[in-house]
Amino acid sequence: MDPGDGDFEAFVTARGPRLLRVAWLLTGDAHLAEDLLQSALAKVWPKWSRIAGEQPEAYVRKAMIHLHASWWRRRWRGELPYGELPDTAVHFDAYAKVDLEQSLATAVRSLPVRQRAVVVLRYFEDLSVEATAAALGCSTGTVKSQSSRALRALRGLLPAPVEGGDRRG
Repeated sequence: MDPGDGDFEAFVTARGPRLLRVAWLLTGDAHLAEDLLQSALAKVWPKWSRIAGEQPEAYVRKAMIHLHASWWRRRWRGELPYGELPDTAVHFDAYAKVDLEQSLATAVRSLPVRQRAVVVLRYFEDLSVEATAAALGCSTGTVKSQSSRALRALRGLLPAPVEGGDRRG
């Protein structure tokens, strides 16, 4: 065992939940998210002594994005089975928030890989344009154009806001 292993373990303990959320936003599946994070951490571990003093979270995020892109290129995107629909209607207000979150997650997963990565980093991870560009290894102009395209696509995929729902003045 390396002397830096304790540092790596502390990093994973402290930042693991946040990184797992990023992985879930990229994959849309809890089990795939765990696999993605674990694979990224396995790639980072041998280089830990070199990256620990820098920005290890950004390094792991970048590894996850690259791994996810390579998985996504190889993945079969055919039909997905769903369970049976319930026979009874459910009250809209009780599930409106959950439905919106599910719609958003589904819409984000339907974006091309690069746009999805930009949306996850910019709007879910709240990174700046510059930090997102650094994580993706591209220019800030690319981040801005991919963000614009992604938001336009999401607006077309998501239901229109309910009138009177926005109470900001």
